[in-house]
Amino acid sequence: MIATKNQAIAALALALCLVTSPAFAVDIGSEDSLASVELHGFVSQGFIFTKDNNYLAADTTHGSFQFSELGVNLTKNLTDRFRVGLQLFVQDLGPTGNYDVKADWFYLDYRLANWLGVRAGRVKIPFGLYNDSADIDSARVAVLLPQSVYPEENRNFLLAQTGGELYGYVRLGSVGALDYRAYGGTIFIDTTATSGSPYQVQNFNVPYLVGGRLVWEAPLEGLRFAGSLQALRLDATVLTSAMTTTGTTPIPLSANIQIPAVLAVASAEYVAGDLLLAAEYSRWYVGQDTSNAMVFPGSPTVISERAYGMLTYRASKWLQPGVYYSVMFPNVDDRSGRQNMQHDVSTTLRFDINPFWLVKAEAHYMMGTAGLDSTLNNGTPLSSLQQSWGVFLLKTTAYF
Repeated sequence: MIATKNQAIAALALALCLVTSPAFAVDIGSEDSLASVELHGFVSQGFIFTKDNNYLAADTTHGSFQFSELGVNLTKNLTDRFRVGLQLFVQDLGPTGNYDVKADWFYLDYRLANWLGVRAGRVKIPFGLYNDSADIDSARVAVLLPQSVYPEENRNFLLAQTGGELYGYVRLGSVGALDYRAYGGTIFIDTTATSGSPYQVQNFNVPYLVGGRLVWEAPLEGLRFAGSLQALRLDATVLTSAMTTTGTTPIPLSANIQIPAVLAVASAEYVAGDLLLAAEYSRWYVGQDTSNAMVFPGSPTVISERAYGMLTYRASKWLQPGVYYSVMFPNVDDRSGRQNMQHDVSTTLRFDINPFWLVKAEAHYMMGTAGLDSTLNNGTPLSSLQQSWGVFLLKTTAYF
C-alpha cells in the first residue's frame, strides 16, 4: 500500500516536472484532436511557526513543515458545449491529508446556453466569493484565506460536493448582470478518530447538501455583490470510551446523532485597477439531536457569527501586499472568554519571482482561541490556552 501511494505521488511530481519545462506545451495535442487536453498543476511547500499555541499542525511552536500540496488537473472540451475535468490532489497539513492521493474534483459540464448549464460529478461548492478558488494559491494574495469564513482545516470536505449543479449568466442591460449557481448532493468526511478524543464516529453520512449562490455584477465596473446559502445534515453513530454492561459483557455506550446546519454569507467585492477590496459577513446555524443524551448531549441551535474585511494591492508586477481583519464568535449568545472569540489581524507580502513561481510571507496577530484544536495542544482546554498569540507562515508555489 505504501509503495502504491509513493508511486502515485512520484507520478504526479514527474508530470509536473515535464509540463513545466519551457519546451513542453500546456495544451497537449491539436485543438481539434480528441486526445488533446488542457493541463495545469502546482506544487506548494509551506512553513508554519506560532507563538504560544499550536495551530493547524502539532508542534508549530517549534516550527512545522507539515504544509505541503501538490495537484494536477486536466480539462477537455469534447464539443463546443460539453466539457470534462479532473484534479488529483495530495496534501499534508498536520493531521490532514498525510499524502493520500485523491480526486479533489471532477465533473461533466454541458452548457445549453449562457443562461443555463449543468454539471455533475464532484463539483466545487460556490460558497462566498472565494471557496470555489480556495485550491488555487496563485489566485490570491493571502496564504490563508480569512479563517472565520474559509477555515483551512475544513478545506478537504467543503471545497466540493458530489452531486449536480445548475448554473448560468444573465445580462440585465443597464443594471448589470446576474451569475447564479444552484447545487445538491452530498459530501464525504474523513471520520478517523482524533488522538485523545473520547468519541469514535461510526456509520457517518451526509444524507443531503443543497445550496446556491447569486452574484450581481453592478453597472460600476469591478463591483459585485453576492449571497450564498447552504443547508446540510450530518448523521452518525458515536461511541464513547465509557462502558455499560449487558449480562457480563461490557460494551461501549453509543448514541445516534443528527446535526442539521444552515450556512449563509453576504459578500461584496470591488476591484479597481490594482486595488481589491472585499468584505463578507456570515452566520452558521448548527443544531444537534441525539438518541442518548448521556453519551452525546443534545443542544438547541447554536448560531456562530463570522466576518472579515480585506484589502490587497498590486504595487508592481512582482509585489502584492495585502491585509485583512477577521473575526469569529462560535456562539453569538456567549461572546465572553478567550474560547468564545477569534480576532485575526493578518498582513501578507506576495512576491512573484516569475510567471510560474511565487513566494508569500504572512503574519497573524490573534486574540482568542476559538479557532484552535485542543488535541493539537496536548489536550489543553481552549479556555486555558494563551489568549494573545501569533502565527507566521512562509509558502512557495510553482504552478503552470
